[in-house]
Amino acid sequence: MPILATTIHPTTYHDATAAILAWAGRGESRTVCLANVHVVMEAYDDPVYRAAVNGADLVAPDGMPLVWVLRRMGHGLKDRVYGPTLTLRVLGAAARQGLPVGFYGAAPDVLTALIANVRQQFPGLCVAYSHSPPFRELTQEEDAAAVRNINASGTRILFVGLGCPKQELWMHKHKGRVRAVMLGVGAAFDFHSGATPQAPAWMQDRGLEWLFRLRIEPRRLWKRYLRHNPRFVIFSILELLGLK
Repeated sequence: MPILATTIHPTTYHDATAAILAWAGRGESRTVCLANVHVVMEAYDDPVYRAAVNGADLVAPDGMPLVWVLRRMGHGLKDRVYGPTLTLRVLGAAARQGLPVGFYGAAPDVLTALIANVRQQFPGLCVAYSHSPPFRELTQEEDAAAVRNINASGTRILFVGLGCPKQELWMHKHKGRVRAVMLGVGAAFDFHSGATPQAPAWMQDRGLEWLFRLRIEPRRLWKRYLRHNPRFVIFSILELLGLK
């Protein structure tokens, strides 16, 4: 179902987790995006990024505003598919089924804390791979080495935490090369490592998570929200009215 030219699949935690585990069990190279207002508006502005998101095998509604729009389109969704929560559900299922997982992204200290926390939360979880890439464009040799290492590790589900839009572009570029389900989960690395606090549930349910994150990281996020949020509201209303 397109929202401002970005395809959003009206899925649930249960169905998304089931699809990811099925693909992983078969060793398929797949990409999963978690879309919010930021993703939709970046895709609206950039055709290359839009092609990367729309080329994913699953684009789940991560943000509550997208759920509200989908409801107005006639889909009876009760909840969003929040990236950090989906991460825990997939990790739990992977631990039960013995599927190796990997983590790609974040700073080294964040990645170390993340892996320690999820191993404690999910005994028996096989973390077969982890890498904190440099905050720059990789050389062809570095990129090829990363692909070799991921595939050699036997990782079946690769959590990618590079942030929007970098992670979606990275997954799109590596689809068919990385023999795993690539799941772009953004800030989940920071949340589950303890590096960044999550918004209270009542703010998340009311679509106010952006306000909490703005208070935590104002210098990094204020331009994003000032640019994207008002336009999303206006454009989505026009689209629902058939005027755009």
